[in-house]
Amino acid sequence: MTDVITGLSCPICNGTLAVREGQRIVKCPYCSNCSVVKGERGVPRYQVARRADRDAAAQAVRGFWGGFNRALDLRQRAKITELFLAYMPYWRGQADAAGWVFGQKEEGSGDSKRKVPREQRIMESMDWTGAAGDVGEFGVESISTAGKQFAAYNSDQLHREGMVFEPGGSQADAQQHARESWIGRAKQIAHLDEVTQVWLRMLREAMSLVYYPLWVARYTYRNRIYQVVVDGYSGKVLYGKAPGNVLFRALMLVGGTGLGACVIVNGLALVVGILSQMDNPGEGALFLLAIPVIAGAALIAGGYRLFRFGEEIEHREKNP
Repeated sequence: MTDVITGLSCPICNGTLAVREGQRIVKCPYCSNCSVVKGERGVPRYQVARRADRDAAAQAVRGFWGGFNRALDLRQRAKITELFLAYMPYWRGQADAAGWVFGQKEEGSGDSKRKVPREQRIMESMDWTGAAGDVGEFGVESISTAGKQFAAYNSDQLHREGMVFEPGGSQADAQQHARESWIGRAKQIAHLDEVTQVWLRMLREAMSLVYYPLWVARYTYRNRIYQVVVDGYSGKVLYGKAPGNVLFRALMLVGGTGLGACVIVNGLALVVGILSQMDNPGEGALFLLAIPVIAGAALIAGGYRLFRFGEEIEHREKNP
């Protein structure tokens, strides 16, 4: 059965139009005006059904409060003050990428290691999503479409369930971002050490808008307000902020500094002992001496970073 897209209006009488997917000419049932469906007004619109209810979303927020790097009394003191459902629009790009990635691949080992020219054929179905507007407040820049069931956009239904945000930005810009993402994906598939050229053709390329359900929760802790965003389909926390654990920050600073200093001191002592037994260490001596210094400095920097930025924890799901 062909999907029917609503949400479009007749330019003459402003009556609501129902457009079948792929239809390019539509006749208004009110004034009989014929219109050509094109541009962003003709982008197919879909929606993903909400499966996680309010109780499941609240439970996910309370689960987010746990963790050693959160404030120790967060579960006891935090209180959800607001919890609402929002349908956010996302661009979805689909295409079959066909072409070649040219570059070089390292082969061999040691002195025989060399770069050999390679060309990798690409035949892959690509899928990309990106926010259709500013979602900085919600922190969810993209969504996963894998395994999701899509239905034709029903504005009245979504408005009855919660807030519905209208899309913003340009379809052309979204399409450009999708193509850049697909080129990056093609480079990953090629597994080349050095890419010199990418030649791709996007077949059956299509853009659509998907309205996705997100539970937005706001809670208070010690007179401060924080926000958590829960996937309305899976019930999983996609984005959130929480106050950090002071004890955890102190342990990371002290532990990182102590462990880093230990690695530097003991590592240098070990390397110097090894070099003293060598007749001619050569240029490799500097490389060996640098290893414990770099490793120790990385541990110290990591501990300081956890201390410096641990006052507020920001969680962002990498692959929602």
